[in-house]
Amino acid sequence: MPAGVSVKVSGKENLSLDGARAARQAPRFGPRRERRTRAKVLAGQGLQRRSRTLALEVPCTPLKRPPHRLNNEGRDEGAFTRREKARLAGCTVFITGASRGIGKAIALKAAKDGANIVIAAKTTHVNPKLPGTIFTAAEEIEAAGGKALPCAVDVRDEQQISNAVEKAVERFGGIDILVNNASAISLTNTLETPTKRVDLMMNVNTRGTFLTSKACIPYLKKSKIAHILNLSPPLNLNPLWFKQHCAYTIAKYGMSMCVLGMAEEFKGEIAVNALWPKTAIHTAAMDMLGGSGIESQCRKVDIIADAAYSIFKKPKTFTGNFIIDENILREEGIKNFDIYAIKPGHPLLPDFFLDEHPDTITKKMESHDAVPELKEKKSQPPPKPRSGAVAETFRIVKDSLSDDVVKATQAIYQFELSGEDGGTWFLDLKSKGGNVGYGEPSDQADVVMSMSTEDFVKMFSGKLKPTMAFMSGKLKIKGNMTLAIRLEKLMNQMNARL
Repeated sequence: MPAGVSVKVSGKENLSLDGARAARQAPRFGPRRERRTRAKVLAGQGLQRRSRTLALEVPCTPLKRPPHRLNNEGRDEGAFTRREKARLAGCTVFITGASRGIGKAIALKAAKDGANIVIAAKTTHVNPKLPGTIFTAAEEIEAAGGKALPCAVDVRDEQQISNAVEKAVERFGGIDILVNNASAISLTNTLETPTKRVDLMMNVNTRGTFLTSKACIPYLKKSKIAHILNLSPPLNLNPLWFKQHCAYTIAKYGMSMCVLGMAEEFKGEIAVNALWPKTAIHTAAMDMLGGSGIESQCRKVDIIADAAYSIFKKPKTFTGNFIIDENILREEGIKNFDIYAIKPGHPLLPDFFLDEHPDTITKKMESHDAVPELKEKKSQPPPKPRSGAVAETFRIVKDSLSDDVVKATQAIYQFELSGEDGGTWFLDLKSKGGNVGYGEPSDQADVVMSMSTEDFVKMFSGKLKPTMAFMSGKLKIKGNMTLAIRLEKLMNQMNARL
């Protein structure tokens, strides 16, 4: 609309308003029925500029909802109006760990609405093992329709957090949503977790979440849609989730306790919630943890992004919740979750900290530990087993060894197997050519794995994934978790022969 043309808004005649500019100046979020904006009134193109301002009422005509129908992806297309679909237009979203994985997926989802994204992450240079930097993420966000501000941030450094928040406010005028996504993980037991690793997890997960929230809260308080979303689990106190990786659980639960405390502290001002996946999510980190082939048991990062977006649409009164991705999307009308699977129809790996039947799982875990290890050894017959499924499995493993396998692995594994043909076995992938045998290895083992002979055979034949065995309590691991993961690659090579 050219300047100088009078417009009629809410039934009132108003002097010459540049409509396009007023629309840009209008608040992004406000009551659905009307918005208020203040605009300088121009007397017309080339005429004298008036200094006074008028408050103009710009009604928002509600869009009719289309009839409810499911598209090919199982989504209820009638669930949201056009206005709701662009819910984050002009909104500023501050995301830690947004250079890749889940953080970047949430950023791209918001960018499609035209949101401003602050990419607060450490990676500024390309890492061959972990693709993506804050700059490549910024390019993708801009291409998706958003505005990006890449900021090099290590959430352990309070000053770096403060600098990024200041840049965000200077560039975009405020912060509307904070996503605490940055996290560190080490699935090691108490004695096998170095102090340095403990400090890393505590400082990134718990302390980093607290400090980033603290820095953003003064600006979130000024937002009409203020949200803090932590990527952290429900506070499940089943001992199962502490015994194998106590330090990681404590650090991750620290993020969840921030939700409990801040939701109450800022009730009515800021919505504070936690989001956690029902199943494993395929990311670069999951590849490193689970090894080759793990992706077939995972869902795409898109499911977390869609779930986060659903949370952002909620009012501030929706606070203090621990949300599972699949549950909230079912409430939104999504029925077909195969669209999120990396390999539709393939069994999915359940994520940590969730147990639908905790009593059953606890009993299973207790049954594995019912007989102390020393007593179990005493009850085992001393003769070396010469036949059976376990012996045959180790024979095939030995035939599969090579100098290349040894060079790529560089680890000694000890297996404590219970049941028929059980006992202590070893797999030496440090010595030239490699070796296997019954009894303890000549050198100290890097990894000790305890499980039943039945599950051992299933694991090496590909019928039981090591990650699933570990998470369900069928496999107990002591020692170097990274070296334990390397063994899965060797198993994949032997599956066809077993």
